[in-house]
Amino acid sequence: MPVAMASQEAALSTQDVIAAAKSKLPPEVQERITGLENNVVRGDVVKLKINQYRQLSSFWIDTVGNMPLGTYYKGKTAKLENSEQNITFAARKLLSYVFVEQSQPMQTWMATQAKGLFEDALKINPANDSAKVGLGACYMFGNISSNPMQEILKVREVADKNPDNMYAQYILGLGDIKTGQYENAIKRFSKVVAKQPLNLEAIFNLADTYDRLQDKENAIKWYKVAQQMVQVPAAKKEIGQRIETLENQ
Repeated sequence: MPVAMASQEAALSTQDVIAAAKSKLPPEVQERITGLENNVVRGDVVKLKINQYRQLSSFWIDTVGNMPLGTYYKGKTAKLENSEQNITFAARKLLSYVFVEQSQPMQTWMATQAKGLFEDALKINPANDSAKVGLGACYMFGNISSNPMQEILKVREVADKNPDNMYAQYILGLGDIKTGQYENAIKRFSKVVAKQPLNLEAIFNLADTYDRLQDKENAIKWYKVAQQMVQVPAAKKEIGQRIETLENQ
């Protein structure tokens, strides 16, 4: 999805985020979550914590539909398991929500959590290029750096070393959008889509970038591809409205 832009606002703690999310839920649901949060007392604490975080992750995602908080708990599970793969996966998912979040404090919270996970993955494996790219992206898009675009150099290092690293190419494409370099963004997203034809985020950003360039024909073409692939009815409807607007121009 397109990169979200936001103004500076007060930072949020994890406790703030959880409390705000719980406050929107019915009392009985709040009680269930609080019960899960307090169900580790004694015994094999690590094993019990892993099970607790899995339950909290499942509850926030499957019952509540709060993907960022559910993913936050996936990350906490992965850290206890010391799983490089699962830590990196949770970090990339959290980072992906930064790009569509409109609230700057929430952007910063998610990017900060993802940053910590990417750093943990790099402690396990300093050669984890995906984590290097993700870490750079956290600084670039998470409002956690006074000079965010300087971090793009870390991502470029990975892309220069391995031009076929599509995650690096995708993040660089988002960086190109942020700096108004739309032609470069199209080149990068096109490369990603050619290698990964089912990468919906890259396809949507390709359509959106053509839209920004007022290339109506290509924007419609790629929006239609995205519309066929997306499963969420609201998102499908929104893309349809974009297509209709372009066709009527």
